[in-house]
Order: sequence, then structure tokens, then C-alpha cells
Amino acid sequence: MSQPQRAPGGFPVVGIIGGGQLARMCAGPAAELGVTLSVLAEAPDASAALVIPSAPVGSHADLAAVLAFARDCDVVTFDHEHVPAPVLAALVAEGMPLHPSPAALVFAQDKVAMRERLTAGGIPVPRWTVARTEAQVEAFGAQTGWPVVVKTPRGGYDGKGVLIADQPADVRDWLSRPETTDTGLLLEERVPFVRELAALIARSPSGQAAAWPVVETVQTDGICTEVLAPAPGIDPALAAQITATALRIAGDLGVTGVLAVELFETPEGGFLVNELAMRPHNSGHWSMDGAVTGQFEQHLRAVLDLPLGDPTPHHPWTVMANVLGGDDEEIYSAYRHVMARDPGAKVHMYGKGVRPGRKIGHVNVSGEDLGDARERAGHAAAYLQGSVRE
Repeated sequence: MSQPQRAPGGFPVVGIIGGGQLARMCAGPAAELGVTLSVLAEAPDASAALVIPSAPVGSHADLAAVLAFARDCDVVTFDHEHVPAPVLAALVAEGMPLHPSPAALVFAQDKVAMRERLTAGGIPVPRWTVARTEAQVEAFGAQTGWPVVVKTPRGGYDGKGVLIADQPADVRDWLSRPETTDTGLLLEERVPFVRELAALIARSPSGQAAAWPVVETVQTDGICTEVLAPAPGIDPALAAQITATALRIAGDLGVTGVLAVELFETPEGGFLVNELAMRPHNSGHWSMDGAVTGQFEQHLRAVLDLPLGDPTPHHPWTVMANVLGGDDEEIYSAYRHVMARDPGAKVHMYGKGVRPGRKIGHVNVSGEDLGDARERAGHAAAYLQGSVRE
């Protein structure tokens, strides 16, 4: 495994386990900061490996590969939450600075652990329980009403690992899976929410923290397709309460780096915390072009314990529209139309293989008018994914 080329001047090497698009989007900010990036990529053509020169190939679950990779880095962070606990423990035993730490990361890896910890801390969450039998599912449904939301405790994302059950029999196949025998399934009440929100904050090892505005996230078939920053019409008192809660969660759990807190806004004017992600997050992609300091630069600052940057927005509104894969694998040919139609639209592609429904990029548009920004971002994303041709 070749060593990363260190920049002159004493600048550190930041290692990222995982070669996905989040690692890829750290490349630009790292170059501007003078920091060397190295990624442990799943394959030579992984998204980040295409743009980061130091990209040894190895699995995040391969202890020997991870240790060899980490020994050439000054600090290690993560592209995803799926590094196994024994691998994380070995890195800690080697004295490697990890951000976030395994003690914090477990609450993003394990939804049951997250629910237990937030509940114990008095953070508002949906009613929940753990079920291993149909009888337990039936009892929870009788208590909260049907349907209920069923989640696998580990590994779910973008709607995967989530089931809406109308009756206990709907959960039978999931209960019979071998991995469910020990962990059980997380059951949650189906919340009649007004909309989905997200709070993004960053926290450094020394305890400094910074928060971007609370945003609205728009979901389609379990996948985030649009982010509106800031959340339109949100009560300032509610936004302040949500931000304070996100900062409290980061402090209580000892999170370092970027933390995304996904929430439901309730009809009563309150909120419930749905999910946590301890890394740069889809809900924060707008900040790349819409804030003084974007989430990828901020994450690097945080894991290096540098002073954090200003998260203030540049414009009244920024809209992020995700580009999802369609049937056409050719994307670049659409660039001319998108860029000519709207020179102010900022296109970010991930270098990922195209398949239907997969997030392969996003478009940011900032401006004075929310409706205009939504139309422009939405059209650009739709044209890139081939769903419109005018």
C-alpha cells in the first residue's frame, strides 16, 4: 500500500475510510486548505478514487487493510457508518485519532442504541419498541395504531431497511431473517408529520460548534430529492429549539465532525428526531454553494480541530435538487443545455455508475426568490437525469 504524498509545510494527511461521493466532495476543500487526503476505496473506480491520488483499494471490514491505511494518516474519518466495531476498536488501540469516535458513531450505526440514548436524554422521538415476535408487533400496533414503521437496526439508508406494516403478518419475513434473531426489529409509530426537516451542525474535538440554518427535505419514495435552505416559513422559535437540540445531541454524544439530525415537524408545532448521521450529509449539500463555509470544508476543519468557519448563507434561498440515475447512462451530453439555460446553476456530479433511482449528483441554485430557485434547480436535475428534454 503506497503512502500518500504529504504537502510541504507540515500540513496533515486526513484519511477517509470509504471511497464514496462524500469523500470525493472533500477533495476540493482539502486542496484549498492545503491538506492531503487519502481514501480507502472499495475499488479502483470508486467515486473518490477517481479524483484523489492516494486511494489504496481495500474493504472497510478488512482489519489488516484498514490498519495499514490508517498508519499513514494523521487523523481518520468516515465516508459512511458501516465500519465494524472490532475494526474501530483496533484503530483506537493503535492510538489513531478517529472522528467521530466509535463511542459516538455507534449511535449512527445502531438505530436501537440511538433511540435508547435519545429517549434517556429527554430528546423528543417517535414512540418505539424492539420486537422479535409477531405478538410483540401486534401489541405495539394495538398501542400506537396501524400502520407502524419497521426498521432494521443497522444498515438501512434511502428507504432501504424500512417497511410500513399494516398488520403483524407483514413483518413475518423480516422477523425470520437470521440477523433479526439477536437484534430484533425497531418498531416506531407512524408520525403524522407536517414536513421533514434537518439540522446540520459541526463540532470540533475542543468543543467548538457551528450550525447551519434548519432546512426542509423533500422525500420521494424514501429518497431525498430536494432540500430547501432555510426551511420556508419555519417559526424562528422552533428553528432555534431544533438547533439547540442538535447542538445538545452532538455534545452529549461527543460527536466530532459534521452531524445531521433528521426530524419530523409535527402538527402541534413541535418536532421529533428521526435519524442521525455523523458525516457530511445530503441535507447539507446546499452549503457547498449557498453558505460561507460548506459542510465538506467544515468537516475537515472539525476533524483537524481547526477553528470552524462561518456557516452563514450567501443568499436568502438555496435549493438543492438531487440528480437520480435514469435509463440513459450518458450524462455529460446534457451539460451544454443545463449550463447554457442557467449559468447560475451549480452542478456537482459524483462519478458513480448510473442506475435508475441512484443518487449520482446534485444541482444547487441560490437566489432571492424561492420559487424561481426551485424551478431552476428542479429543471437542471431533471434534464441531467433524462426525465425532461426541453
